[in-house]
Amino acid sequence: MEDIEDVRVETLTNSRFVRPFLMHYKQNKEAKSWELVSLHESVAIIIFNTQRNKLIFVQQFRPAVYFSGLPAECRKNGAKVDTTKYPGNDGITLELCAGIVDRDVPLKDIAKLEVLEECGYDVPIEKFQKVKTFRSGVGVSGDRMNLFYVEVDDKMKVSQGGGVASEGEMIDVVEKSVEEVRAMVDSTDEVMCPSGLLFGLSWFLRHKAPATP
Repeated sequence: MEDIEDVRVETLTNSRFVRPFLMHYKQNKEAKSWELVSLHESVAIIIFNTQRNKLIFVQQFRPAVYFSGLPAECRKNGAKVDTTKYPGNDGITLELCAGIVDRDVPLKDIAKLEVLEECGYDVPIEKFQKVKTFRSGVGVSGDRMNLFYVEVDDKMKVSQGGGVASEGEMIDVVEKSVEEVRAMVDSTDEVMCPSGLLFGLSWFLRHKAPATP
């Protein structure tokens, strides 16, 4: 997964998923403008295997994270990136199982499909608990994230997961103990993960984590 090579950067002019806009407005009668992007609404799922007391995550290469760590000279249009100096591992993130809302179906149906495709668990729809809808970004995008919680066991595991290869997904399934998750949330060290994961884990530790002896 982290074997990244032949990296180059160019200006995006057309996209199926990201639409850039310049919004003009007045605030307290003062004219202002703001650059923003429109993104899909999404779902994310906190998955807890109650049989083994393990939380289930996905790990994948995220170009945006990789790009943000590059120096300015590597971000210019047409720039080539030296991947021996900036390896693909710099863009590997730990995340909740998640996916975009690109179909007109109930959110729980999308969450169920993502858990199956990415993590390999076939979970009854009634087991999905809605946690919260919030904004996953506010500076450049204002897209909604719909967070769910679901408990699984090994009997529900029907495949290795990993995402849909035909859609270009390349995902590793990662398990962590409650103790490992608690240490990650409590640590002041930088973590390669989105803020929604930290919020989800804080919610889990407060509401669902097994009592410690």
